[in-house]
Amino acid sequence: MTTITDLALDQKNKVLSLTFDSDKVTELSCEYLRVYSPSAEVRGHGPGQEVLQTGKESVNITAIEPVGNYAVRLVFSDGHDTGLYAWKFLIELAENKENNWQDYLARLEEAGHQRQA
Repeated sequence: MTTITDLALDQKNKVLSLTFDSDKVTELSCEYLRVYSPSAEVRGHGPGQEVLQTGKESVNITAIEPVGNYAVRLVFSDGHDTGLYAWKFLIELAENKENNWQDYLARLEEAGHQRQA
């Protein structure tokens, strides 16, 4: 099983780098992590209750707080700090980054929202 061995936040570029036990490094943007937050605010309380996050292009991570040996809490510059990013969830976000991102962009377009550069 793949495990995360290090997290490194680059606030200037708004990217969280995950280093895996294979020495592979995957960069996840703060926007991506914010719009895919595991919180009830984003995911809802069941299937079909997800809330599309818009206007998160400039969001940054201001703090990373460890939660036991199984997760981290990410604190975002827009005040969002709920939802625990379990290691398994972060690995899934990394593995599915391209598909998730394309899905997010499609949902934004469907909702008539234009991402800001």
